[in-house]
Amino acid sequence: MMESLIKRLEERSIKPTSVRLLVLKEMLASKQAFSLGSLEEALDTVDKSTLSRTITLFHDHLLIHSIDDGSGTMKYSVCSPDCMCSLKDLHVHFTCRRCEKTFCFESISIPTVQLPKGFRLENVNFVLKGLCDACSKFAT
Repeated sequence: MMESLIKRLEERSIKPTSVRLLVLKEMLASKQAFSLGSLEEALDTVDKSTLSRTITLFHDHLLIHSIDDGSGTMKYSVCSPDCMCSLKDLHVHFTCRRCEKTFCFESISIPTVQLPKGFRLENVNFVLKGLCDACSKFAT
């Protein structure tokens, strides 16, 4: 397990320190997108500024991508090994209005949008909102 984490960091030109390995392991264990706050709770022995710097480093090296789900808190998710966070790699996200979890739907690509002449697309944020599979069982 540790060897695969080291390889994952090295593939993105990130030096595999013990804290970075710990943070990546926690990120990969998350079944949905995570926030800095949720990482702080899960890794309460790691300094908050260290976590923040690690997230920035991972994001800058395209190991994770960010999601603005409208909650006011940025969420993050680990990219697949072949993702380079280009427009072709972007996918749909889903935020549950009940439990407030955000999920990556990597199998659903963002639809192509034809912009007027002269406009240049640089980023897309496509978030669906509703009830996740667990919360929809409680809907009336």
